[in-house]
This record gives sequence, C-alpha cells and structure tokens, in this order.
Amino acid sequence: MQTTHLVILALYLLVMVGIGLYFSRPSKVRGGEDFLFAGRSLSTPVMIATLLVTWVGSGTIIGGANFAYTRGPIAGMVFFAGTPLGILVLLFAARRIRRAARHTIPELLEARFGTGVRTVAAIVTTVAYIGLVASQFVGGGYVIALITPLTPTQGALLTALVVTVLTVTGGLFSVAYTDFVSAILVLGALVASVPLVLMVIGGPAAYWEGLPEVATTPSGGLSPLQLLGYFLPLFLLLLADQNLYQRLAAAKDERSARTSTLGMLGASFFVFIPVILLATSAAVLMPGINGDESVLRLASEGHVPTLIGGLLLAGAVAFVITTGSSFMLSAASNVAFDLFARFGGNKVGDRGTLVVQRLSIVAIALIAIALGLYFPTVLDLQMYSYTVYGAAITPAVLAVLFWKRATTAGAVAALIVGSAVTIGWELVGAPGGFNGVIVALPAAVIALVAASLLTKAPDPRTLEAAGVD
Repeated sequence: MQTTHLVILALYLLVMVGIGLYFSRPSKVRGGEDFLFAGRSLSTPVMIATLLVTWVGSGTIIGGANFAYTRGPIAGMVFFAGTPLGILVLLFAARRIRRAARHTIPELLEARFGTGVRTVAAIVTTVAYIGLVASQFVGGGYVIALITPLTPTQGALLTALVVTVLTVTGGLFSVAYTDFVSAILVLGALVASVPLVLMVIGGPAAYWEGLPEVATTPSGGLSPLQLLGYFLPLFLLLLADQNLYQRLAAAKDERSARTSTLGMLGASFFVFIPVILLATSAAVLMPGINGDESVLRLASEGHVPTLIGGLLLAGAVAFVITTGSSFMLSAASNVAFDLFARFGGNKVGDRGTLVVQRLSIVAIALIAIALGLYFPTVLDLQMYSYTVYGAAITPAVLAVLFWKRATTAGAVAALIVGSAVTIGWELVGAPGGFNGVIVALPAAVIALVAASLLTKAPDPRTLEAAGVD
C-alpha cells in the first residue's frame, strides 16, 4: 500500500462528494426534471466528458482489461470496436434523439408502441441497469482493495456508499460535472502510463515478443462466433443506452447533441487504446494474475512512477463512480417515470417524483450489492447485463428510429423473447462457451420482424406523435 496512492484517492473522493453537495442545492435541483436532465443546459465540453465517462466504467478498465490481458491486443480491439462503431450509428440518430427527447427509453417506446410496451421495457431496463451498477461496485472493490487494507467486498460497499451519495444529492448536475473532472484525470493518467510501461518492458519489440503465443493471434484463441459474442453486447448496448440518450436530451440543442457525439467518438480512442496496451503489457510483466486487476496492478506494484500510479488508480475509481452513478440515476428514472408515475404516482407532482427517484436510488444500490456477490468477475457480470439490454431493448429502439413498419406486437415480442432467451441461456450454463447474445439477438430480431409483418402497420399519426417520423 502506497501512502501517495491513498492520499490521491482520498482527495479525489472528497472533490467528488463536494461537487455532489454543491449541486444538491435547491437553486440547482428544483424537481425531477432538473434532477434527470440538468435543466437541459449542459455545454458541449461537459457533454463530451459525461458521454465518454458514463460509457467507460469498470467494464473498460477492469472487465475489458481482463479480456485484453487474456486474449491479446488484436482480440481486445475487436472487443472494444463496438464503441466507435456504435457512436457512428448514434451520429445519424443524435438529432432525432434530441428532438424526441423523453425521460426514459421506455417512454420513447410508449410514444410509438403504447403503454404496455413501456411497462415491459421499464422492467427489462431496470433489471439490466441494476446489473451494470453491481459491476461498478465490484470493480470499485478491486481498486480500493489494492490501495487500502480493505477487502474487495468492503471496498465494494464503500464504492456503493460514495456512488449512492453522489447520485442521491445532485442528480445529473452532479453526475455531469464529476464526469468532467474525472474525464481529465482518467485521460491524462492513461495516456501518460503507456510510454512509461513500454519503457519498463524494453520497447514495442520486447512487448510483442513477450506476449503469450495465443495473445498474438487475431482471435485470441476464440472461434469467430465466440469473438462476435464479445463484440456484440457492447455495440448493442451503446446503440440504445438510456444513459446516452438522456445525456443527448440534456444538450442545449440538436447541434450540440451531434457535436458532443463526435467529441465522444474522438475521445474514446484515448481510453480504449491505452487500456488495451496497458492490460497486454501486464500480461508480459505479470503473467498469471487475475485479469480483472491487470491495469490496476501496474500502478499498485510500481511499474509506473508513484504519482502516475496514484492518478491511474484514482482514474479507475473515477470510471467506477461516474458510470455507477449514471446507471443508478437512469434506473431510478425508470422506476419514477415509467412505473410509479404510470400507476397513479403522477399526482404527487415534480417534487414528489424527485423524492421517488432518490428513494429508488437507495433501493437499487442495495439490490446491486447483493447481485455483485453472485457473479465471479466483472466481465461475467457486464456481459450478462449488456446482453439483457442489448438483445431485448435495442431492436425495439432502433425500430422506433429507423423502421416505420414496426408495430406494438413486434416490439413486445422482441422485448419478451430477447430477455427470456438471454436469461435462459445463462441458466443452462452458456452451452458451447458462447455468450447469450449470439442466440438472443437473432431471436429478438426475428420476433420483432415476424410479429410486425403479421399485424397492421402503424397509423402515420402515431409516427408523428412519437417525434421520430
């Protein structure tokens, strides 16, 4: 345990909590709308930062690093390629998303497909996002256990406490501005660490020669179908991620939404490339360790200067806290706007909705802690959660934006089939070693198309009302 690392982490956490308390003031958060959308006032630099850091959490620096450590740099690039490709698709849809701004993805689906679809989608989204919150808690536990005498479980509980406090206090205002600070810290630490670690190894040639043989192959020892099973969940989640849609809806205007998406695309390469290089460098320097800890142990075991190592570890915590708070806020919006308000809760007004959101955040944290104890690694947990959302929600959302022939029956079929197949595949032990998305996505798309074509086409007025015609 390095005292410098501990001091840097403590200072970072104090700054984050301070920002959360600042934006919890009544002048900043007047009701549920401000809590979720930050008054639709976020500037482009803050938008870019919150889009980026919301997306790259423990699934990147821990789960994704595990994959790169185990499978090598080329397979690692395939794993992470879903992000830039998904962002390119979002570029075409950014203005539509801003124009059709809704509180939640299920509310967007309701505008096109009706109230029944909204309820089903809200349940699916909440379940998937609780899993993603759990993965952030587990990831935070890993980092804190490396820096302090705490165990990973105790570290996860501390992470849960900090994330919950930040989210409950200021909503998107506090989340967005902590994202901005965290983005600067994370990008700086990652980029600075790469040349330092390569120097320790002896340069690029020594790095490549030191990799395990399987890590130098294009597929990392996986079959093409298995590799596709790791690429698709990240890609599909991004295409319809409620977090990103809410961020784009919080932009000042449609132009700002599109510019921010472009900025996220460029900035993403300054995260994923360093993570791949650092994780695979750890495979050269520290073979046989837990892949979840590959990037983190470069810092904790002195392979980079102490100050840079402290910033890298604090950056890892930044990833976890910002992404965890974002998914927690988003899941709470499903409870407040899609479930509570729909079943009579709309009578309590905007302030009442704010109370429900905050209570939901606490409940989500408790469930996520329990779920985090069930899955053995962050990578397992994130693949499950990504697939539940990507296979069930994404086909229906893309149909709203790009396929006018989709019907209510098709959307319901996609939601139910995608969720059921994903959960069923996990329960039977993932036969053949394939991630559930390989079977769940085709099943959901077939259900969407078949049910839509077998039922009456939607009325043009319905398309216009949805705001995405």
